[in-house]
Amino acid sequence: MLLSFRTANHRSLRDEQQLLLTLNYSSDSPADVDWDCVPVVGLFGANASGKSNVIDALIYMRNLVLGSLRESEPGTGIQRSPFALDPAMREEPSTYVVDLLIEKIRYTYGFSVDDTRVTEEWMYSYPRGRKRKIFHRDLDTYEPAEHSPESMKQVQEITESNVLFLSVAARSKQDLVRPVYDWFDGVLDRNPLMMRLPRSTESLNRFGYLDRLTSLLRAADTGIESAEIVDETDAEFAERTARRGGIARQGGTEGYPLRRRKDVFFQHRGENGTFPLGLRDQSFGTRALYEMGLPVFRSLDRGTLLIVDELDASLHPYLSAQLVKLFREPSTNPLGAQLIFTSHDATLLGRIQGEEVLHRDHVWFTEKDECGATELFSLSEFKPRRDENRERRYMTGRYGAVPIVNDEVFATALSRRGEAGDVPPDTQVYEDQH
Repeated sequence: MLLSFRTANHRSLRDEQQLLLTLNYSSDSPADVDWDCVPVVGLFGANASGKSNVIDALIYMRNLVLGSLRESEPGTGIQRSPFALDPAMREEPSTYVVDLLIEKIRYTYGFSVDDTRVTEEWMYSYPRGRKRKIFHRDLDTYEPAEHSPESMKQVQEITESNVLFLSVAARSKQDLVRPVYDWFDGVLDRNPLMMRLPRSTESLNRFGYLDRLTSLLRAADTGIESAEIVDETDAEFAERTARRGGIARQGGTEGYPLRRRKDVFFQHRGENGTFPLGLRDQSFGTRALYEMGLPVFRSLDRGTLLIVDELDASLHPYLSAQLVKLFREPSTNPLGAQLIFTSHDATLLGRIQGEEVLHRDHVWFTEKDECGATELFSLSEFKPRRDENRERRYMTGRYGAVPIVNDEVFATALSRRGEAGDVPPDTQVYEDQH
């Protein structure tokens, strides 16, 4: 489980910011579990306050751990996004650190990178609560653990300056680093605003995902009764083959022979029975819930972290609350999976159908200062009472993290017609015709 995440000099996160997932209010947690950290974190704040940048930094860290060995050619540097509003920050490294709890052992792993190389990288474990160095890297100088195997020492000889040592060591089957690498390998992320409808149905049949997705959609009152996977007919396959010349193109080059397609069809309730509709014929909200279902099930099944930007996009607040509840309740989350999400939906701070959606430990806010730098802070800093109306207090600005809108300027900006010469050409044509 993720205990904390720290980052600095990433997009709008100029100074170091820390997201803590440790428990502050044990009375809010279920009594029959021994979770050492919270299973859910919701990030709230105004538009452009940096909510998405917090989770983007964590996703960037995961991607660099998993992909630096594969994607970084020698001498090509490192792609990153330092704080852009202060040119001096381009010369400063960007830093990313996680504290993890894996099989009851705490690990700390982090690194700093600039545009050309890894400037520092380290990993420590704490078996029986005592600090143990696994490795520490300062540029190209390495300090392995005292009892590291010779093979660990050999890994540093083949690690390029723009590649993480962890990436190389894990691929070299070094058992000392595998727990941390495998944790990153399990991290999932989803953005409902950028839906990626699956092209393959193989994952739907695996572990009964299609049946579980159907149950989820049926419970959400979408009008769906059942679902099935239907093979492409001979006529449809022949037409598609002729249209593409029998070859599926990939990246602008010749690819592989076309395969027979399988599609998911949902049976919808109608006045005279049920009627099949394909996935692309569903509403945006149904498709968003469908797309979210797979990573939610995978995360819960494996006990891994799921990161979601704009959880509430196209979803009714009740459905968003139900997804949160899947992670919050031990009965549906026995392996301790975690959900970190961003949202603008303030109703998630209150009660929906009489039930609290997020506990006090689950809520974090983002706010930008006068220099455009994001500040990350938790609800617990305000020492909230358990029974206070957090939704109302947030909307009235008691916690900050809300936009400061000049009503008069806002209204003027939207209503001002101006002279004919000030109206964009396409707008002028529309007005002339109406």
